[in-house]
Amino acid sequence: MTGCEQQVLHTLARQASVLRRHVIRMLGEAGSGHPGGSLSAADIMTVLYWHEMNIDPSRPDWPDRDRLVLSKGHAAPILYACLAEKGFFPVDDLMTLRQLGSHLQGHPDSIRTPGVEVPTGSLGQGLSMANGMALAAKMDGRDYRVYALLGDGELEEGMVWEAAMTTAHYQLDNLVAIIDNNNLQIDGDVREVMGIRDLADRFRSFGWAALDIDGHDYRQIISALKLARGTKGRPTVIVARTVKGKGVSFMENQVGWHGSAPSQEQVKTALAELAVGEE
Repeated sequence: MTGCEQQVLHTLARQASVLRRHVIRMLGEAGSGHPGGSLSAADIMTVLYWHEMNIDPSRPDWPDRDRLVLSKGHAAPILYACLAEKGFFPVDDLMTLRQLGSHLQGHPDSIRTPGVEVPTGSLGQGLSMANGMALAAKMDGRDYRVYALLGDGELEEGMVWEAAMTTAHYQLDNLVAIIDNNNLQIDGDVREVMGIRDLADRFRSFGWAALDIDGHDYRQIISALKLARGTKGRPTVIVARTVKGKGVSFMENQVGWHGSAPSQEQVKTALAELAVGEE
């Protein structure tokens, strides 16, 4: 690995730590929200916003921008952290999460929040909306790309598989679906709730190119997105194996942190853990 590559990975890791701390602070202030899936997706989101996507915070409606659809809309805190850090709105706004009158509600609001492409949170619908964006790009002759981040529990929604057939049918090679495969949903282990297994093979059977990676390894995330960009004639899914609550020891792999906010004492403990190595 070259020194330049090492610096890129170090910068991404530091940025992800900043984002995770934002998530903990805003959920602690709000007293409600979803930390587990926000933290598991933090590294993926960091690579998307700081390495992969072509966006311009000064022009959130720029026609040629790349699009992100956060299909697992309950992970809005990590999206808001990214948008604030990129400059779509002030970082101070993060502390208004879920407050009456705030533009940062429990699920993304595309009308009031710059940088949010579509309102999401009714699980299963994001890939269909991403399909529409990607197909529009093809029809309009534009070269922007569309990224859809889905939860593994979300794949229990039948609409996802109808959408997956559509993506392949229209050969939407400008669309990448990323599965935050942390194996936990609100009711428990996804493999026990509805037998979600062999995800890469399932998508391949629908006509997709499929990659299986460690969703916390920046090199693997970057490489997978590069491979997806070079794949023509069919869409790509990246099955990213992640850890629910990643980065905070008492939250990791604990289903109870799917939708529970930390207490103020837990906020202090979590922030202390996330600050290690940042001095």
